[in-house]
Amino acid sequence: MEKNSVRIAMAQVMPDADVGAVIASAAKRDADLIVFPEMFSNGYSRFDPADEASRTAWIDASIALDSEYLTRFQKAARSEGIAVVATFLETGETRPFNSAVLIDRSGEIVLRQRKRHICHFDIPEEVCAAGDHSEVVSLLTAAGAVNVGIMICMDREFPDVASDLVRLGAEIILVPNSSPLVDDPEVGDVRVAGVRAMAFQAVVGIAVANYPAPKDDGRSFAVSPLGRVLSMAGELPEIAVADFDLDMIRATQEKEWFRREQ
Repeated sequence: MEKNSVRIAMAQVMPDADVGAVIASAAKRDADLIVFPEMFSNGYSRFDPADEASRTAWIDASIALDSEYLTRFQKAARSEGIAVVATFLETGETRPFNSAVLIDRSGEIVLRQRKRHICHFDIPEEVCAAGDHSEVVSLLTAAGAVNVGIMICMDREFPDVASDLVRLGAEIILVPNSSPLVDDPEVGDVRVAGVRAMAFQAVVGIAVANYPAPKDDGRSFAVSPLGRVLSMAGELPEIAVADFDLDMIRATQEKEWFRREQ
């Protein structure tokens, strides 16, 4: 890996995977950061809408920021010296949130992002509340600081989230995901096409981490700020990696400044 590159791993695994082992494996491959799929705390599970007890149990399984669940990711990040995007159903005052946190390589939570465009038309997100803003943080990596933001699954289908991240100076966007990316029976691979277009329009690198088959269809992938696919996983469990050239990202953002003008 070139010194001016950030290596991002996409953990295409199910929630029964050994989190510590997955993170350690990414670190051994010299990854600076690893992203887990959406709502990993429960595997984006569903509840029975006709059974109130099922609904209540699902909500009661939500997690606070100081939970042992997140502590596992923090300990592994600190132990392996790698940043981690962990995802979970977050406890809220009245309704839970579909959330992600960015943990830096010292084990500190430096960003919390709540999904802004929830799937309110379907289970399980019909019971979730939506986040109301996005943030970008400067994450220290072996290649230096890089400006990172998060969007969660369907957030990538709406222009306001990308626009906010661009306005805040994002260089790389991390996307925890749970949906078919290539084999959707209705839209085929349009989600991949949409991410490629968004990367080109926003002039950012993007990494998408998805669940493997048979839950979803795998195909976790990364895209350059010119919309080129840098890597794409297969259908089965694996840890995919992609190298983002920071010099290239910054030079392209400077050259294509008009795409990022708000």
